[in-house]
Amino acid sequence: MSIPDGLDRIDLRGLAAHGHHGVFDEEKKNGQTFVVDVSLGLDLGPAAREHDLTKTVHYGVLAQQIHDEIVSDPVDLIETLALRMVDLCLAEESVQWASVTVHKPEAPIAVTFEDVAVTIERSKL
Repeated sequence: MSIPDGLDRIDLRGLAAHGHHGVFDEEKKNGQTFVVDVSLGLDLGPAAREHDLTKTVHYGVLAQQIHDEIVSDPVDLIETLALRMVDLCLAEESVQWASVTVHKPEAPIAVTFEDVAVTIERSKL
């Protein structure tokens, strides 16, 4: 899935915070860094023409909301965390499409790896 035709995009990349998500007890106890990328599809024309923040998404507020999701309410799966964040994004009236990628670069994997990530995309359309 990709951004639907006719929509503009806001991207928030590399938002990092320490969370306690994971299946293993050590992950829940010690926590680890999670990194989130968000893309939002919406019509930015009204906000741009009218210089009106209320007609777009305040990405500073969104960044704080995403951060708060990382640091609170531990879950077993990053899939659950990503879905929570997509739902949060789609709760914004102007957002028609959202994509959230949750990276878990410190996942307990026995072999050398750079990153593991889950992406969830949803649309109101």
